[in-house]
Amino acid sequence: MNTGVICDGISRDLEHALTVMDEFGLEYAELQFVWGKEIGDHSPGETAKIKETLKRYQKPVSCLSRHLFAGMTVRNRPFDPLHRRHMDYLKRVIDLAHDLRSPLVRILGPKKEAIVWGKNGAEVWNVAHGAWDGLLNLMYPAIEIARTEEITLVVETGNGTMVNSAYSARRMIDDLNAKDVLKVLWDPANSLWCHEHPFPDAYEELRDGYLAHIHVKDVEVDTPRSTLKVCEFPKGQIGRQYFQIADSLRNDSYDGVISYESVYHPGDGSFEAGFRHSIQAFLDVFGEGK
Repeated sequence: MNTGVICDGISRDLEHALTVMDEFGLEYAELQFVWGKEIGDHSPGETAKIKETLKRYQKPVSCLSRHLFAGMTVRNRPFDPLHRRHMDYLKRVIDLAHDLRSPLVRILGPKKEAIVWGKNGAEVWNVAHGAWDGLLNLMYPAIEIARTEEITLVVETGNGTMVNSAYSARRMIDDLNAKDVLKVLWDPANSLWCHEHPFPDAYEELRDGYLAHIHVKDVEVDTPRSTLKVCEFPKGQIGRQYFQIADSLRNDSYDGVISYESVYHPGDGSFEAGFRHSIQAFLDVFGEGK
């Protein structure tokens, strides 16, 4: 399958990150932070350097992953000052995606409201009324831009966001009637926080053309204690389920990219060391190994 990495998980020095990618035969570069700046914040000269560096190392870009719409709430309104700022960044990142030939641009949902739907009394007493409609209203303008610009957006299943499960990601796409320009960036480890089972439950939600990109890491979640531990891959709660996911992706002829997300360190703060601890196991599951 197509394997890659979120480059800043190795290093924010792009050339160093690409050199390490070559050590392990990783093909696709996902860009989030480069040289201390979030993607979309670079000057024209810096953007030209990014483009030249990628070309020199022959690394295609899988996704541009700015934190678009993160930090908003469903109480924000379309084109209020904060939403307008994110929309401006969206346009900037889409322009960059065209320039770097990235097929995907990541978006995130606004901050999570705990209970969105309810039954048998919960719909009266417990639901955050209007939260889901608030999310959709904030996303409609982004969908319109994606159609105009002929780019595919991917919404990540993100910790603490309104779209924190495969179920909610698929529902958002359906409710926006946007399957033509909006797909799912599935991060199964993030969805553990809301107790969604990666396989088969989440995987089944994303079949039939919803899935376009995947982030892989492993974690242990303790929701009652509000504690998250990142683990060496694949030694967390997902563990062996990743083998089942990989087999199903192959059987379903998945042709998107699987990005390793290097957010584990072995206690010394070195994420490159964490990457080196885990990358061979990642390749054993999703690649051909090296």
